[in-house]
Amino acid sequence: MVELGTGPLVLFLHGFPESWWAWRHEMPAVATAGYRAAAMDLRGYGDSDKPPGGYDPLTLAADVAGVVLTLGARDAVLVGHGWGGYVAWTVAAARADCVRALCAVAAPHPARLLTAAWRLSAATAVGHLATMQIPWLPERRIRRADYLRRHLVAWSGSGSGFPSEEDVEQYLEGLSLWPSPHCALEYHRWLVRSRLRADGRNFAAVLRRPIDLPVLEITGGRDPVLPRAAVKSSAQAVKGHYRHVEIASSGHFPHEETPTEFSAALLEWLGSAAPGGDGS
Repeated sequence: MVELGTGPLVLFLHGFPESWWAWRHEMPAVATAGYRAAAMDLRGYGDSDKPPGGYDPLTLAADVAGVVLTLGARDAVLVGHGWGGYVAWTVAAARADCVRALCAVAAPHPARLLTAAWRLSAATAVGHLATMQIPWLPERRIRRADYLRRHLVAWSGSGSGFPSEEDVEQYLEGLSLWPSPHCALEYHRWLVRSRLRADGRNFAAVLRRPIDLPVLEITGGRDPVLPRAAVKSSAQAVKGHYRHVEIASSGHFPHEETPTEFSAALLEWLGSAAPGGDGS
């Protein structure tokens, strides 16, 4: 856990194959604006606990709710990218009492994402998910710097300069200690395993609850894996105020590829949806 600043809590949740480091640009900007910025490593990543189970979204949502309370806050604005956004949407549905507002980055509402996953535009993401189901080989693959670099480059917009060698080294370090690689892949594997199981049906039932919170969805105009239909239909799951911002020059990692533009959009929204900082 890394923290900066004081004020209303803004809790950042990273995606695959990242760590809290993904939010290094946004945290100072948010703290300077009068918020308490905190970034956690999700279960199984980095310095977090790495138990053998608990990688289903409802358990991960309970982790996040527990962190909010442990930090002494009544609620938090959640900012989640990728799998972190998937978890953040789940917290908003399952534990709305501890969520003040939600910013989902390259992460449509999970139910809408699953509905749109069959579309051709999502073929790259579906292929990525499918390869992660193979036993043991993916664990070895994601511990290699060349794989991490190729993955991050392939899912980014061209010309962004991301990832740097430092970025690759940071994420490689986070996945270097066993069982971190296995834990990271359990997110992917649960999503497939759960389709015909009771825990999957329970999750689907939770997702049917409307999100009665302010929601900002930030996507990259050059994201090669995001189903556009899922982004457009996410608003249908939101009862509160919904806003979508597309950063045209960014790929799947707008917070890393275009951090200045991303922080500006986030801070503008925070001032209206979650006032309390200097900009409110």
